[in-house]
This record gives sequence, C-alpha cells and structure tokens, in this order.
Amino acid sequence: MEDVKNQLDRIERNTLLASKKVLTIEDVVVLTGLSRSYLYKLTSYHKIPHYRPRGKQLYFDREEVENWLKRNRVETVDETDRKATNYVVTGRRPSYD
Repeated sequence: MEDVKNQLDRIERNTLLASKKVLTIEDVVVLTGLSRSYLYKLTSYHKIPHYRPRGKQLYFDREEVENWLKRNRVETVDETDRKATNYVVTGRRPSYD
C-alpha cells in the first residue's frame, strides 16, 4: 500500500512540475537529474540561465533550462553520412545558417 502512495505522490509532483513555467532549484533537480550542489555551482559560474529577483532565491525559466539541456547536439550517424555524401557529390561543406 505504501508503494502505491509513493507512486501517486510522484505522479502528482511530476504533473505539477509539467505545468510550471518558472521553476525552483528543486524543480530543476527533478527535471534535469542534476544534483542540487552541482546546480548551485553552475549558477555561481553563470553556466546555466537563472534569475535572483530578490537576491537570494533562485528561479529558472523552464524553456531556458530545456534549451540549455539541448545545446551541443550530437549528430546521428545517418546525419553525418548524409553530410559526407553531399560533400563528396557537391564538393561543398554544408552551411550552418
């Protein structure tokens, strides 16, 4: 019975998190899987976008955190193969506009 209660609590917490646009550090811990101490380190080095409206409490914009997580995308093998084939055929590198 306790296991079911824990699952329901987790579902409720994740549902609330999914609807939030402004996140606390605890929300970002859940969203990213990063530790709280590592997130504090990232904020102190200005490596992750964040806000401190009153100088103490940290807040994060959900969209900015998601974009931060998706930076430095690694191409799939198929994408790399297509670019290589295109380069061999045309003799030009792809433009990265």
